[in-house]
Amino acid sequence: MLYEYFAPIQASQIPFFKASVILTGLASIMELSIEPFFAIIQQRMWYEKRAAVEMPAAFLRSLTTCSAFFYASHVSWDLGALPFALGYLSYSVTLVCGYCLLLVPRAGDRRFSFLPSSIQYGTSSEYIYGRFSRRLISLAASVFLQSIVKHLLTQGDIMFLAAMSTLEDQGIYSLASNYGGLIARILFQPLEESSRNLFSALLSPDNHGDRDKAQIRRAKAHLIDILRAYQLMSITIFPLGPVMVSQMLRILGGRQWDYSQVADLLSIYCQYIPFLALNGITEAFVSSAANSREIRKQTVWMGGFSACYGVASYIFLEVASMGAYGLVLANMVNMAVRTLWSYVFIRSYFCEYGDGLTIGEVSLHLRSYVLGAIATIIMATQPRQGLISTIAFCGGYTLLL
Repeated sequence: MLYEYFAPIQASQIPFFKASVILTGLASIMELSIEPFFAIIQQRMWYEKRAAVEMPAAFLRSLTTCSAFFYASHVSWDLGALPFALGYLSYSVTLVCGYCLLLVPRAGDRRFSFLPSSIQYGTSSEYIYGRFSRRLISLAASVFLQSIVKHLLTQGDIMFLAAMSTLEDQGIYSLASNYGGLIARILFQPLEESSRNLFSALLSPDNHGDRDKAQIRRAKAHLIDILRAYQLMSITIFPLGPVMVSQMLRILGGRQWDYSQVADLLSIYCQYIPFLALNGITEAFVSSAANSREIRKQTVWMGGFSACYGVASYIFLEVASMGAYGLVLANMVNMAVRTLWSYVFIRSYFCEYGDGLTIGEVSLHLRSYVLGAIATIIMATQPRQGLISTIAFCGGYTLLL
């Protein structure tokens, strides 16, 4: 209802606007209803069951959206945004049906329930739904409040862009973020979620509130390995990402895409991906290691991050009039300050429970950073090269790195 009221005139005048908004709202509610299933899946690490439901749902969503567009194009019928709404609805219906068929019959055998229960099964470790203690409610409230702030930070780019830019900038940014975010969704998100579960298992205190130092060392080693891998990926993407984007767009979309705003924005978005990856893994560690007091403290800090992000967005969008490009830069600022806070927390955590964490343990060799800086300067100052010379440079740089 709020969106229908505040939507721009250009958006509200497209065909099937109201029907699309209603279907999208209905699909959102249906998707939210699977949270109990998702909680069981995450707790028991049944990733193959999650994939068995979500992969067909995502495929059906794409198939429904594309089929609706193709049919409308064939009969010369303007459906506006309705195909996207229909695709989202098919996605949510498939999720609900799939999780119900997969998990509800297993509830009795696996000793969990989707309804509140006060039954205790044998040992305390198998106690799933019982009386909620004040500590659990406090922790849940802290996490819920933090999730609201994190949602504003995550979706803040869309909100600022809608409030401070044109529909053209919004469309360009949406296209670039969807294609540029494929790496994050395909590679980084599964790694982040699996690492969060691993950190939670390794860093959970025992019945006496103590933590096993051997498990803390394992968590530290896992975190260091991922941070080093992400840094290696970053100094590969910074110089090579923009030029590879230009070449790929030229191959896949023709020369008309080569010098467009989309190509330029995708090139800048390549620089944003490492910030996104580093922030994801560090916050995964914080959410697994922090207690309720520390989570509330992080939530307060995230309010400050939101203000910092808002100021950066205003400067880049309104003052500098950079449009979608400025929003990507503002996101970089946002991710940088969040990652810095998470790193400070991680260092203090290991100092308290482990043996500390130094910059030398996390960073690569200095030669790697120098080589990355030189390659970035070379690619930024040289005119665009042909495909063969680009491939040769990228291959030589990667081998040398």
